[in-house]
Amino acid sequence: MSKTTTLGPNRASAAEPADFSTLDGIVKALYDSISFPPGKQPNYERMRVLFHKDARLIPPSSEKNGEVCALDLETFITKSRESIVVSGLERKGFVETEIARRTQSFGNIVHVFSTYESRSRADDPAPAQRGINSIQIVKELGRFWVMTILWDVERPGHPIPRPYLL
Repeated sequence: MSKTTTLGPNRASAAEPADFSTLDGIVKALYDSISFPPGKQPNYERMRVLFHKDARLIPPSSEKNGEVCALDLETFITKSRESIVVSGLERKGFVETEIARRTQSFGNIVHVFSTYESRSRADDPAPAQRGINSIQIVKELGRFWVMTILWDVERPGHPIPRPYLL
């Protein structure tokens, strides 16, 4: 059952309260919103419900010692739409799943180190990529919001440390 929810100043959208009423709910909804079947794209409308109006997404630099670039959600969505088509992911699909989590919280702030695996299909035997999402979440207006996601990917010489795989 959908419910119209006020999403901060001047933002309203249909949203499922389970997506943002608990910490587990918002993390699950985040992974669900970025995963998509072949022929589709991420659920950008659902992302807009999960992210705070001042949220930032910070992907890893594609160059060694390169600059990090913080994106607002709308810029991330614009770049993502194009990248998914150009890379062929739209044709293949994309599934990102959480495989481990470390959480710390104080008051209305939560930090989640979420280790993930990504695949083109859920039944692919081996992940195409693994990494860690550093997710900052804030509780505001009686619900959880994704405030920041900063992530990095596993690569040769840069494995995920064992404690983040448990």
